[in-house]
Amino acid sequence: MEFRGQTGVTVAREKIVEVCQLLKTEQAFDVLSDICGLDNYGEEPRFGLDYLLYSMRDRQWLRLKIRIPEDDLVVDTISAVWKSANWLEREAWDMYGIKFRGHPNLKRILMWEGYPYHPQRKDFPLAGLPADLPEYGKDVGQTATANMLGGPFGTPPGTQRTIDREPRQFDTAAERADSLANPTKQEPV
Repeated sequence: MEFRGQTGVTVAREKIVEVCQLLKTEQAFDVLSDICGLDNYGEEPRFGLDYLLYSMRDRQWLRLKIRIPEDDLVVDTISAVWKSANWLEREAWDMYGIKFRGHPNLKRILMWEGYPYHPQRKDFPLAGLPADLPEYGKDVGQTATANMLGGPFGTPPGTQRTIDREPRQFDTAAERADSLANPTKQEPV
């Protein structure tokens, strides 16, 4: 299947390691860019993973899709094929509850160990669910609820433009000062 210039192939989950190894060694898909978890709540199979591969030699993207039934959320790890899969698979485990057989260190990466939920599942409420904090987090105090009016990254009117207040866009402090002093100056192309 092709979508927006990107080819996608559905693969049997039992064959994912074999297919990935073949694509890396024989088709030069040398980069695993991402692993995306999917929750198709209300459908079967409910869960899935999309593996986004890139061939630097051929400048081609390829998306591998696997589907996973809710009653058997286990997939073989591909961390032996691409080392980057280690963290990407940990994120899929943490957010969706998909386990990776043979993973060298399958533990949570975003939520704390012992957190009983997987927050990217569609049946997880937007407001979250109460859960006990780990022992090391109980004495740090309480955090006020964030005001979501205007979105989490909304800025009030009258504030500096992002380009004026963002220090990381310059290599040196002198470049930043020059940009603030000459706001209409155009960079040479």
